[in-house]
Amino acid sequence: MKSERRIGTESSKTRVKLLDAAEQLMIEEGYAAVTTRHLAAKAGLKPQLVHYYFRSMDDLLVAVLHRHTDNAISQYARALTSGKPLQVLWELHSDKTTVMLMTEFLALANHRKTIAAEIARSTKQLRSIYTEGVMRVLNEHEVDLEKYPPAAITMLLGGFARATALEESVGVSDGHAEAAALVERLLRQIEKSKR
Repeated sequence: MKSERRIGTESSKTRVKLLDAAEQLMIEEGYAAVTTRHLAAKAGLKPQLVHYYFRSMDDLLVAVLHRHTDNAISQYARALTSGKPLQVLWELHSDKTTVMLMTEFLALANHRKTIAAEIARSTKQLRSIYTEGVMRVLNEHEVDLEKYPPAAITMLLGGFARATALEESVGVSDGHAEAAALVERLLRQIEKSKR
């Protein structure tokens, strides 16, 4: 049975501060650092405000994930209107802050099944949107979809960007520049293609 206690509004500046602080903690110190006291201190607030705005820490973490997903969808919508949407998508996937945040969520998912379910839902939603957009770009450039399947392009961009950022976070960069140049050549080739 859910608690009937009052919860702060979603549009509150205090709630946004808590979400910002939780995201920063996850990126800087890892998901385990997102405790009520540590979060409140990072946000410059009293600890009791954390649970005024979120019933549980899982609720807070899910809110961080949803906000990140909504932001990614908005960024990708803007990318699709740019002159080189595949290259912009590549840059979005390569953002190290995003990669580190999602890595922490994946690690957290190993311990919290509620979070795992939300990550799966968000990932499927984003991948569907990205793949649909990639297909649109490929069709506009009259690219052979059998030769360059949209789902494969989406996975290539996201998977490679995540693997590179993760390796670089531990000091490994062998082959990264060459592989990135190959991906960028492929994207330039696709985006100027007209069969």
